[in-house]
Amino acid sequence: MKLYYSPGACSLSPHIALAEAGLSADYVKVDLRGKKTEGGDDYLKVNPKGQVPVLDLGGGDTLTEGPAIVQYIADKAPDKKLAPANGTIERYRLQEWLNLITSELHKSFSPLFSPTMSDDTKNFYREKISKTFAYVDGKLAGKDYLMGSQFTVADGYLFTILRWALAMKFDLAQWPNLKAYFDRVGARPKVKEAMLAEGLIKAA
Repeated sequence: MKLYYSPGACSLSPHIALAEAGLSADYVKVDLRGKKTEGGDDYLKVNPKGQVPVLDLGGGDTLTEGPAIVQYIADKAPDKKLAPANGTIERYRLQEWLNLITSELHKSFSPLFSPTMSDDTKNFYREKISKTFAYVDGKLAGKDYLMGSQFTVADGYLFTILRWALAMKFDLAQWPNLKAYFDRVGARPKVKEAMLAEGLIKAA
């Protein structure tokens, strides 16, 4: 497998999933602005959407869109329990979380990173994000992870989004369960391994 990524982007989520799953993969860094790979290849030939992540499965097959990719990765290493078994209500709960993260949080951050968006627009999305964070904070009460005591691919995705929240000066302390969760996920050795590989943290 080969993962196309950009450091700190949403592709960190499948990077974490691969590390947690113990699966080997090649990693190709992408310049999202120039749409070029680190080797100078045209990235639009890999993904015409011009976005990361892309997981190259070999044989001409690729997967795009993070929620689909992380479930594929989880299913390749079922013993790691990164996703409940297909067909169970728990699997649909996982998909419920992945959908909320991608639709209510991930896409709401895009305007905050845009230099052309007005302050009013950014404030609208900050408030929208804050309301979703408050909801997640409530759901995390008494839990280590989104699905309970078991770390899943949804946690790697939410952790990635929470890193963006810190970059955008959100104060996670106003959501104590969410702050404790962020610290807990960030302390996982495999999460650190993925961040170190992307140059997001320094070796201890």
